[in-house]
Amino acid sequence: MKIAILSDSWLPLANGVVTTLTTMIPALEARGHTVMVIHPGLFPTIPCPTDSEIRLAVFFRHRLARLLDGFRPEAVHLVIEGPVGLAGRHYCLKRGLPFSTSFTTKFPEHINARLPIPVGPIYRMLRWFHRKAARTTVATPSLKQDLEERGFKNLVYWGRGVDTDLFKPGPKAIMDYPRPISLNVGRVAAEKNLKAFLDLELPGTKLVIGDGPALPKLRRKYPDVRFLGRKTGQDLAQHMAAADLFVFPSLTDTFGVVMIEAMACGLPVAAFPVIGPLDIVVHGRTGYLDNDLQTAAEKALPMDTNHCREHAMKYTLEKCFDQFEAALVRIR
Repeated sequence: MKIAILSDSWLPLANGVVTTLTTMIPALEARGHTVMVIHPGLFPTIPCPTDSEIRLAVFFRHRLARLLDGFRPEAVHLVIEGPVGLAGRHYCLKRGLPFSTSFTTKFPEHINARLPIPVGPIYRMLRWFHRKAARTTVATPSLKQDLEERGFKNLVYWGRGVDTDLFKPGPKAIMDYPRPISLNVGRVAAEKNLKAFLDLELPGTKLVIGDGPALPKLRRKYPDVRFLGRKTGQDLAQHMAAADLFVFPSLTDTFGVVMIEAMACGLPVAAFPVIGPLDIVVHGRTGYLDNDLQTAAEKALPMDTNHCREHAMKYTLEKCFDQFEAALVRIR
């Protein structure tokens, strides 16, 4: 099948959406599909007003239409509700083509974390975006319930997976910081709520892997925290395996791929009891969830690393790919 995937989030950004797509697309091609990815890098862009590292495509609708007309997709999937996604929606509706979408990011809460804009109007816009989709994928049951209560329809699951051959327990000696090492991995940005982690009174070392617009400010404010910048692939996996605890302070992520990567490396997870962690962390076994993140970290640290690894093994990449294929709507 010829699959067009339209995403406003793409390389060189490092986030769960990009990780999932760049892992999945070669697998789809190995299954016999032909995949075209349409992303901002194909068009003129401007920086996002609230995050200059995010590029927004501009003046591109006609070129996007030409790309899709030439490709003649048999399925169209819109990943993000941004300019590229909006243009893809317009293209499909104008031609009477069915399409599927994903709800991957809680944009209302992300925007509210940066600007004093209420979430209600933004959710109304998102309902409008997804209303015409034949199917909208969500990653977890708690997100599905939340969106259904907000009036979203036609929701189906597209879960996430982890490469357990890459992310696995490994030697601790590559990091000689005082232990225990409490780790966070992800974009260093306002919506990630990193302050909740960095303000904790924890023994040993707090360590952050990732890049983002808030990094310079946080480095100045928290000189005792080790900020290692962005890491990928084997380098990232080895550093994750060398830590002792993974702290996930986000209140707005819809899944949190880094949590299953951490558990695959044998790290228990400390997090708030919100969408994402509620579905991924087995409370009291592979991590601890509490509205007091300090309590969650203290309770999670001594947990059995084997239980963490065992749980992460359930998040197979094959299941992730199967669910994506099932969510696609064939154009007849």
